[in-house]
Amino acid sequence: MSTCLVFAPGAAHTWPNHPENAARTQAIYDYLRADGIWQQAAHVPAAPASDEQLTRVHTPRLLHSLQQMAGEGGGVIGGDTYVTDASYDLALLAAGGCCAAVDHIMTARCQNGLALVRPPGHHAGRSQVSGFCLINNVAVAARHAQACYRLSRVLILDFDVHHGNGTQEIFYEDPSVLFVSMHLYLPLYFYPGSGATHETGHGRGKGYTLNVPLPAYVGDAGYRRLFTDVVLPKIATFQPELMLVSIGFDAHWADPLSASGLTLTGYAQIVRTLLRAADEHCQGRILFVLEGGYLLPALTTGVCNLLYALTGRQHVKDPLGPLPHPEADIAPLVAELRQRHLLS
Repeated sequence: MSTCLVFAPGAAHTWPNHPENAARTQAIYDYLRADGIWQQAAHVPAAPASDEQLTRVHTPRLLHSLQQMAGEGGGVIGGDTYVTDASYDLALLAAGGCCAAVDHIMTARCQNGLALVRPPGHHAGRSQVSGFCLINNVAVAARHAQACYRLSRVLILDFDVHHGNGTQEIFYEDPSVLFVSMHLYLPLYFYPGSGATHETGHGRGKGYTLNVPLPAYVGDAGYRRLFTDVVLPKIATFQPELMLVSIGFDAHWADPLSASGLTLTGYAQIVRTLLRAADEHCQGRILFVLEGGYLLPALTTGVCNLLYALTGRQHVKDPLGPLPHPEADIAPLVAELRQRHLLS
């Protein structure tokens, strides 16, 4: 079976001098075409998400306000999130494209998939938008999978450098979705300031949120240990039927919006770790959904390496090289998380 690829670049969703802009997906497209890997995937067209799909996640009031703002020519929300006259329609395509990829994976037309879509989504909650995000694409895809394929256990793993606060809020009381977020955590001055270890879910959802708040400059070795000692055991306990991954390439050490420490090699190792976990737990069913990433060489090469892994190629490109800082010690964090989530 092949790898499905959804491309909804959101070309008209761009604001002057904003880091989250259409140059990101254009650069990815140009790079993958030049490499030749673009032609190796099964391309799946994106159709707009339906009202039914959207309102499983977001309030009608939020959706109406976004549509109205776009209809009036756009504007800025909260100082960091913009809407153009085309943004609402493009956000529907992004979310709908993720649902189409889920359909292809769940019906075995494809083994796995990648959704290169924007606007991004993981900061968008039920009733508010923030952090460059409008519609929570991965959340819409998760609810679509549950509604249409009767899945009782869906994993959402987020390793964008920022905490997926919108995704967490949507599923915080839901034991049918395990949400895992690995993110830089400097609560006084790094967006969004949420995602501490004690945020583990509420009510019936208690224990179904795993936050891995990282200090600055956790590199490849630290991420690898956290996966081995914390994340993979949590996934094994949950036994997902489908894995959805919010992947942001802004955890790369050279990204201008963060102070994290992954290399392109480290990203490729994580992707392959997740592919093995998907093979073990859910028949290889896994979809990666693009979130952040603002250094174009890291973004484009990282996406290329991701497609290599999805299509079974072993090659990894890393022109940017290793982290030029000592790696942070994460042993105390590992011990705390294992104890809090009963993994010891």
